[in-house]
Amino acid sequence: MTNEAFARVKIDQLLRDADWHLTDGLSVRYEYPLSDGGKADYALFDRQGRALAVLEAKSTSVTLSAGETQGRRYADQLGVPFIFLSNGEEIWFCDKDHDAHFRQVETLFSQDDIIRRQAARLIRRNPLDIPIDTRIAGSDGRLHQSACIETLSREIFNGRRKMLVEMATGTGKTRTAAALLKRLFEANWVTRALFVVDRNALAIQAEDAFAEHLPHLPCYRVPRTGRRFQDEKRVTIVTLQTLVNEYENYSSGYFDLIIIDECHRSIYGQWRRALDHFDGIKIGLTATPCVMQDAPDLDEDDRAAIRDSLRFFELSRPTYSYGMSEAIADGHLVPYEIYRAMTTRTAATDGFPVSRNEIDWEALDPTSRTELEGLFAERDPIIVDPTALERRFTIPERNRAMVREFRQVLENGYTGPNGVRRAPDWGKTIVFAVTKRHAETLARMFDQEFADKKPTPSMRYADFVVSGLGPDDSVDGPSKIKRFKKEEFPQILVSVNMLDTGFDCPEVRNLVMARFTHSSILYQQMRGRGTRVSPGKSRFTMWDFSGVTLRHGDDEAPGEGGVVIVRPAARSKSTPRRMLTLDVHDEIDPTTREWVTVDEAGHAFMDVDEARAEAYGAAFETWLSSRTFNSDQLRVLHLVKEQIKVNAAQLTLFESWRFDSPPLSLNGGFERARAVFGNEAELERVLTSMNEAVFGDASQSAFPNNPTQSPEDEG
Repeated sequence: MTNEAFARVKIDQLLRDADWHLTDGLSVRYEYPLSDGGKADYALFDRQGRALAVLEAKSTSVTLSAGETQGRRYADQLGVPFIFLSNGEEIWFCDKDHDAHFRQVETLFSQDDIIRRQAARLIRRNPLDIPIDTRIAGSDGRLHQSACIETLSREIFNGRRKMLVEMATGTGKTRTAAALLKRLFEANWVTRALFVVDRNALAIQAEDAFAEHLPHLPCYRVPRTGRRFQDEKRVTIVTLQTLVNEYENYSSGYFDLIIIDECHRSIYGQWRRALDHFDGIKIGLTATPCVMQDAPDLDEDDRAAIRDSLRFFELSRPTYSYGMSEAIADGHLVPYEIYRAMTTRTAATDGFPVSRNEIDWEALDPTSRTELEGLFAERDPIIVDPTALERRFTIPERNRAMVREFRQVLENGYTGPNGVRRAPDWGKTIVFAVTKRHAETLARMFDQEFADKKPTPSMRYADFVVSGLGPDDSVDGPSKIKRFKKEEFPQILVSVNMLDTGFDCPEVRNLVMARFTHSSILYQQMRGRGTRVSPGKSRFTMWDFSGVTLRHGDDEAPGEGGVVIVRPAARSKSTPRRMLTLDVHDEIDPTTREWVTVDEAGHAFMDVDEARAEAYGAAFETWLSSRTFNSDQLRVLHLVKEQIKVNAAQLTLFESWRFDSPPLSLNGGFERARAVFGNEAELERVLTSMNEAVFGDASQSAFPNNPTQSPEDEG
């Protein structure tokens, strides 16, 4: 078999993967005769026998670019716009009337996807000729929204396929996205779009916004992993976790446009495969900084997040920027004031002292207790990294003092750094806590402190919501958030990871920083929760009880253009001392953002098995992104991933005897898997690596020496 003949065997499989019918005598035609006497390797047709595209096969011994001229000539003779080139491993695609160059795509497009694109391009208009719906965006002096839409439309018309928008929190990213979607759909540049968020709460928020602003555009939210996308709908709203677990079930041509809202590092780094899979135009939306000046004290996770984001979009700066300082100057956001607490231990650089008698020893786990005993044996007090507080140990009196001071300053005011007396507003308050235990403790303390403000003893003045590791999640979190936004009580909501990004409540007057973070990105996201304009609101107050504003050099002046600037913190003149530190990754990790699921009716529930399946799928994708496999190997591995997800409740590792059980046995079983990876040893090496990444250390001891031995064969 020649190299090209072998490539055609693999191309046939690629066509099957994209749901093409190879044997109906109509859809796929081989060696199709052309008017000049030549023959197209493959000609693709619709169900009525009308030509759609040409597919030129090349051997792996030559580059695919060698087939570009030939492919264009065949397309001209067939009168079709779409050209695919493939050697069975790589696939290149070109719309010859719109694209100057071919680009690589992950899969061949399905028949339905090509039909849809062909129909749309026949009636496509210049999006710049479609008026922006000012009922959605650009009204009330928000000219930045119209300017953003014009910029993106111009870039799309000119052929750019990746763009990044930086707009400060509260300036209308979702409205801007809705108005852009309406324009692109009306211009027939887009027929199916994907909107990606990192949490269910934000998916629900986007669904509500699109239902309000785009009532004639069918939009829906995919509630959880395992639900098929709805082909008849125009806009699909999905969480990052669900996308990572479902993307391989669709062809690269399924979406024409993908908008990514605040998904940050994982989606642009280790999980970017899920986005790269689709050929659609990609637009990133972010309220956090995208451009970095040389800052030696910048958190390394922030540096990596910014690098990965800009690298993914192939940019050195955002396509469009509208920063906090501009928004405040234009009156679209409110400024803020910082109250640095008297009772806080603000030592953002060198840590802070903790005495033995301040610690709640009964609440310590054995490891932490042993470590602290050793440190206190050397000296008392010890110096503690701010990130360790409430994660490794708690100081009850510190929390009580924090709550008392908050009430006292609300009632009596304080003197600002300029010597002017300030009076923080009473009103809705978000408290950023560290752990579930910390959040529960603070919520009870705040509720007791403000008991005289409650209409009835049973009413909660303060409540808490948690989104972290599954067992600690607030099952009724969405309902608590809704009450906080829509009802008078609770007035205070203590949050762990659930309100720090993407949460929209303009009435918030106070942000209490009881949590420390080294991440400038996360800090600015937290700060953004208070910036939205509301009637009677001229500013909001940030209450620093952790030293976090000092760590990030915040002096109440927003950074220009959203640029990440971390000022070197002033160093103490004290001599170096031993510090208790904690390795804390403060960058938002989508694998632990939210395990609470919300069904179609908006009811929250927790399904541990679904959570485990999502986590396994995410871990699998992280592992896959760091390795290179050919198309046949990827096909087998995706089947393995599906089996891991389906059997997540029982599996602790994937053993190779499972290849000989349905449904994997229907794909050739163990022999097929062994052949695809070259030999049994290589298959075992791949599975061992995958098991360690997905299931952890338990897989090492559990992995069998005999790869073909099933449990029925043992003993």
